[in-house]
Order: sequence, then structure tokens, then C-alpha cells
Amino acid sequence: RDEAWHYTSLRPLAETRFAAPVAVAAMLPGRLPAVDAPRLIFVNGRFDRAASTLPAQAAVRVGAPAYGALARPEAEAMVALNTMLAEDGASIEVAAQQDGGTLLLASLGSGAAGEPAGFHPRHAVRLGAGASLTLLEVALGEGAYLHNPVTEVTLEAGATLTHLRLQDESAAAFHMGTLYVAAAAGASYDSFSLNLGGRLARSEVHARLGGEGAIAHLNAAQLLAGTQHADFTTVVTHAAVACASRQTVKNVLAGRARGVFQGRIEVTRGAQKTDGYQMNQALLLSPDAEANSKPELEIFADDVKCSHGATVGALDGEQLFYLRSRGIPEADARAMLVRAFLAEALDPLAHEAGRAMLEAAVERWWERQAA
Repeated sequence: RDEAWHYTSLRPLAETRFAAPVAVAAMLPGRLPAVDAPRLIFVNGRFDRAASTLPAQAAVRVGAPAYGALARPEAEAMVALNTMLAEDGASIEVAAQQDGGTLLLASLGSGAAGEPAGFHPRHAVRLGAGASLTLLEVALGEGAYLHNPVTEVTLEAGATLTHLRLQDESAAAFHMGTLYVAAAAGASYDSFSLNLGGRLARSEVHARLGGEGAIAHLNAAQLLAGTQHADFTTVVTHAAVACASRQTVKNVLAGRARGVFQGRIEVTRGAQKTDGYQMNQALLLSPDAEANSKPELEIFADDVKCSHGATVGALDGEQLFYLRSRGIPEADARAMLVRAFLAEALDPLAHEAGRAMLEAAVERWWERQAA
């Protein structure tokens, strides 16, 4: 009965009994991307200091979790659950006018023998005026568990955060992530999310552009197979003059997978010169796959440029025939066309290590489908 959850049922989650997470050794090495950067490792929701490498820069401070004012537990059920049960998390701060470089934030989940584990980390990221940071966020695991993180991002005037997220949880896991972003004047939030894993997954983003000239890019790709269900939901609020937002979300769905995109652009009164764009494209690799798309515009200003669109279809038969007529096997031809479909989403990524991390994850996904 909750419209925001119309396409995603939490019944499988409600029917699962979760136990308190147990302490397990970090699943290293080999599980994390080879990124030459400081790393914060959380295992079953708890900070693993031995496996982590804290930033050496004085400009970057990492501390215990902080509960800011951005989250709305009164309105979001999974955020309320996190607020009630959160026990650990990271607080990342970059001083004004400083470059924080690259930081890896990784969550490793492991289901306990018997009952699945449930953990609810609470993270906060704050960039001072004119500061910058590239945050690579990775979620991996094995077995059955619930990973329900909440992250609050605050960007002061002129700050720039590049946020690349890889969700490749265990096939038996539940992933419910909620992200809040508040961007001041001239701030930029540039994100890309790649959703590959999980039995049931939802990535929800609430971004508020509260200062003149703020920018938000919320791009994503979801590659799903089997009976996976993944939901990418965004709410972008333009609350100031001359703000811009871009959303390009691509779904590749095989087997009986179901991919959901819900995106809403809200333009408040007085938020003139708004520029908002939203596009969702789904590629169905199976007649049993399903894509649900719900783009929305809610505009209370008259001098704006906002648009949205959605497409759903199968691989182009003529393109597939062209490749096969050149001697390319059907499986390889299909893979080439899907990679070309995804390339448009990955090409704009300027951070080389982050892009390599995501491309390697896509390759692993293809290997799993071929196995």
C-alpha cells in the first residue's frame, strides 16, 4: 500500500528471521578490488581495524558514526530499522579547500550458520567548502544476510564528491541501502551505482540541491539474472536557482529477473533555471524478464528545463544477425551488444581506478552467466 514500494515487495525479507551478526575474519585477500588507496573495511557491519588502512592525510578525518539531520526514519521504514539497530559505521570528513584523494569503503557480509545475520551500518560523509573526495564503496559477501546501510552526505559550498558504488552481494543476501545528499551552492555530487548481486536489493537516493548552481549526477546500471529483484529509486529535489541534475539508469535483465527504476524530480517554488534530465533504458535478454519504470516530474516553477524518458526492449535482431554473419558465435555476439549498451553509462567515468573496478565486476558477472 506504500506507493514508493509498489514494485518491490518486502515479503521475502519479512519472512526471514535474522540473528545478530557474529564476528568473522575479514574475507581477504581477493574479494576487494585492487585499488591503491586507504580503505575502511566493515565485516558484518563492524569496523575491522586490522584489515583497514586509515588515510595518512591530515585533511581527511575518519571517526565513529555520526547521526545527522538528513535521514528521515519517520518516513522511510528501512531507515527507521537502521536508526533503531545501528551499532557501527564511518564518519568521513574532508577539511575545506582540501583534496581528500581516493578512499575505499567496503562492507563484507557473511551469513551465520543457521540463521542469517542482519547488520545496519550508519555512515556519514562531510566535505568542507571547496573540498573534494573520490569515494569507492563496495558491498560483497557470502551466504544469507541483510545489509541495511544508511549514508548521509553533506557537501558545503563548492565541494565535489565522486561516489562510485558497487553492490555485488551474495546471491542469497538482502541489500537495502538508503543514501541522503545535501548539496550547497556550487557543490557537485557525481555518482554511479552498479547493482549486480543480492536476492532482493534496493538502492534509494534522496538528493537535495539546496544552493544556487548545485549539481547532482545519479547514474546507475543493474545487471540481473535468475530470480533476482533489484530496485533503484531516486528523489532529486531542486530547491535553489540554476541547479542541474542528470540521471541515466540502464537495466540488463536475464532469466526471470526483475529490474525497477523509480525516479522523481521535484522542483520547488522559486527554483528557476532548473535543468533536470532523467532516462531509463532496459534490455531484456529473456522473455521471462521484467522491467518496471516510473519516471516522475513535480514542478512548481515556470522557468525550467526538465525531461524524462524510458525504453524497454530486446537485443536488435539485425545487429545480432550482422555479427553472426561475420562468424561470431551467438553467445559472443549477444555479449558484445550488451557491453555496447552498457558502455554509454560507463564511458563518462573519469576516475580510472573506479572505472576499472566496475568494468572488472561486469566481466565477473558475465563469467557467472556463462558458467
